[in-house]
Amino acid sequence: MISYLLRRILISLLVLIGISIVIFVMLHLISDSPGRVVLGPQASAAAVEAFNRENGFDRPLFAQYVDYVVQLLHGDLGRSYKLNEEVSVLFAQNAGRSAVLSLSGLVIALLIAIPLGILQAVRRNTVVDRAATGIAYLLYATPSFLVALLLIALLSQLVPLFPAEASQSTSPWVVFTDPRAMALPLITLALTNVVVFSQYQRSAALEQLGMDYIKVARAKGAPERVVLMRHLLRNACIPLITLVGVMIPTLLAGNLIVESVFNYPGLGLLFLNSLHREDYPVLLAYTLIGGALTVLGNLLADLVVARADRRIELSR
Repeated sequence: MISYLLRRILISLLVLIGISIVIFVMLHLISDSPGRVVLGPQASAAAVEAFNRENGFDRPLFAQYVDYVVQLLHGDLGRSYKLNEEVSVLFAQNAGRSAVLSLSGLVIALLIAIPLGILQAVRRNTVVDRAATGIAYLLYATPSFLVALLLIALLSQLVPLFPAEASQSTSPWVVFTDPRAMALPLITLALTNVVVFSQYQRSAALEQLGMDYIKVARAKGAPERVVLMRHLLRNACIPLITLVGVMIPTLLAGNLIVESVFNYPGLGLLFLNSLHREDYPVLLAYTLIGGALTVLGNLLADLVVARADRRIELSR
């Protein structure tokens, strides 16, 4: 167990180093002069040169990367030149709102997708299964921004049940304190996730239904409810754990499209605004944290799966 964990941590660190190098180089190659981007096209050449020299942008790219890594090791994510604010402060102000929104949408999606997927597997090739699969394929083929716009048109304009704009409250718990204002963002997130989770759950449940332990349980006369809840559910959910682990970055990064469409003040909207402003320190920090969370999510998912499924040998 310990050797497996250490090996995975080492691999994760190497992946993070590779991600940081690629992202750092790509962002710094977008523009020949960061000073020109920050100061604007009207700035004099002397002012741009002074800015680049003062902030180390005139140094070789490798030296800039080493300095950035040293800053990261000291917990310094850099400074937004456009907003004149520390990136860590900007993230602290917005991360909570994105995390609560994304986590709420994820939980709602799982609560719907798990029983729906098992129901489809049990009722395979029936009207219920085919209808749910057809709707899932339709939603899967529909871009999330279009889903959001359709929900606004239907539930905000045609039938004015919910506001078209998300709450602008600075509280991270606005999902619970103002659920009506957050209904459409949550529905959008839930719908886009249910599509993937339910079909994944259906496939896993179908595979488990053909296993011998299910046949034995039924042959012993166990009620169908007991077979599904006690035997099928746990094993059928194991593959879903990996998929959820991959989606852990959404707990911090939020959904870019949902936050943009509903004008929700979170990390996703911060990223899009920084992209328009070419605010490279914010873009770099956001992407690095997203990569770190992806690696962490995969690691945690593997450990949880290994814990849930005793057939997996961690010492390999």
